[in-house]
Amino acid sequence: MSIGQVAKVTDTGRKRRRNEDAYVVQPPLFAVADGMGGAQAGEVASKLAKAALEDTDPGALSGPERVISLIQEANRRVHERSNADPATSGMGTTMTVALVEGSSVAIGHVGDSRAYLVRDGRLEQLTEDHSLVNELLKSGKLSPEEAETHPQRSVITRAVGTDPDVDVDSFTIDTQEGDIFVICSDGLTDMVDDDDLLDVIEHNLGDLDHAARELVGAANRGGGEDNITVVAFEIVPDGSDAEETVRLPAAAENADEDTLDGQHSAPRVDTMVVPPERVDAFTVSADGAAAVDYSDGRDRLQRRARLQLVLTILLLLAVAAGLILWELLR
Repeated sequence: MSIGQVAKVTDTGRKRRRNEDAYVVQPPLFAVADGMGGAQAGEVASKLAKAALEDTDPGALSGPERVISLIQEANRRVHERSNADPATSGMGTTMTVALVEGSSVAIGHVGDSRAYLVRDGRLEQLTEDHSLVNELLKSGKLSPEEAETHPQRSVITRAVGTDPDVDVDSFTIDTQEGDIFVICSDGLTDMVDDDDLLDVIEHNLGDLDHAARELVGAANRGGGEDNITVVAFEIVPDGSDAEETVRLPAAAENADEDTLDGQHSAPRVDTMVVPPERVDAFTVSADGAAAVDYSDGRDRLQRRARLQLVLTILLLLAVAAGLILWELLR
């Protein structure tokens, strides 16, 4: 099997000032990363992850092992930068990667960006969201209907770069002629449901570029609450004419700012990471505000504050002793 049509589109959306999504389209490697963090840290995280995929030599690794290695290298770079630069402290990114090798596609996944497969008129979600809502769904604490409108859909339980090590979900899909793989950020899936996503793809099988643009347009019409990125590729028999489609103009893709009704909307930092073991400690108030019981984290901060106070006192005592000694020796 070979890669046929390829489409890639990213858009800031209608509510965000900056585009913190990034994508990689270097056949046979495809990926989407959705950054998170204050100020511009999310954009830094996703671009570091993108660069790690583009310039890392995986050596002899192949399949899921290669994909895992690439994501772990991305994790190392993001985490290292986060520790070195206070302005990016705590930043992270989702990452969903697809690697086409022969008649199979290896998938690696962290976060809530998704990979889908369109085959024989059906849409299958290949990845499982590492998110608070999905954990609550699996535990029976939320119904599918409640999950669709949950105020904290953006809270994720796993991300690239927030910890020294990252657990990567990986698996392999055997391909068939005509398969279409779609990788996208949650800016699409929060605004466009699976039925509409499939309908757009099915009506544009001969033009994936147009399908990707239609999906971005649908997400913006639905509210455009977040950055939107869509990467899609087609599987064709060996020897078929492969055609790579053209993305949106660079001005739209890389725009630093976007406007809504002539006004800049306030930046939002509504994506956070809650480890799965702390889902039960997570609460949502009536107005949708999130709260997490991180008492052990506060204890660490208190211990650090006490240590800093002790060091300050010791420093002052040393200075006072030095002054007294100086006076005595005059």
